[in-house]
Amino acid sequence: MFNLVTFTPFQPTPGLAIWSLVIFLLFWFLMSKFAFKPIAQALAKREGDIQDAMDAAKKAREEMVNMKSENEKLLAQAREERAKILQDAKEIKNQIITEAREKAKEEASKIATNAMHDIENQKKAAITEVKNEIGNMALSIAEKVIRKELKGNTEQETFVNTLVKDLHLN
Repeated sequence: MFNLVTFTPFQPTPGLAIWSLVIFLLFWFLMSKFAFKPIAQALAKREGDIQDAMDAAKKAREEMVNMKSENEKLLAQAREERAKILQDAKEIKNQIITEAREKAKEEASKIATNAMHDIENQKKAAITEVKNEIGNMALSIAEKVIRKELKGNTEQETFVNTLVKDLHLN
């Protein structure tokens, strides 16, 4: 009989298994040198890029939070400054109004005082004028009364003449 080695896919021969193992190891070596390393490097690079992007995003978020808090601080400061400016403006307005009122009161007081002095001076002048007029009228009336009384009375005429002489001597 004849011994034929028959090939069956389910029962590999030891030579085939060794050659398959050698080819597989050679294939694995070539793949690790030319394919696995670049793939691993590309994956590592991609992982690094993703991590860098995540770090940058985290840093950007932190900066946004910081900027937001700084903006809120600046806004609060601006509000405080605005309130202070408005308060200062109100104080200045009130001060100007108070000063204007005081000046107006002083001016009114001066005007009233001057008017009172003018009125008093005019009153005195009017009283003096009235007194002078009354005096002139009294003298005129007295003169007329005395003339009427002195007419025809010789005794009175001599008395008046004596008084006149005494006046001229003094």
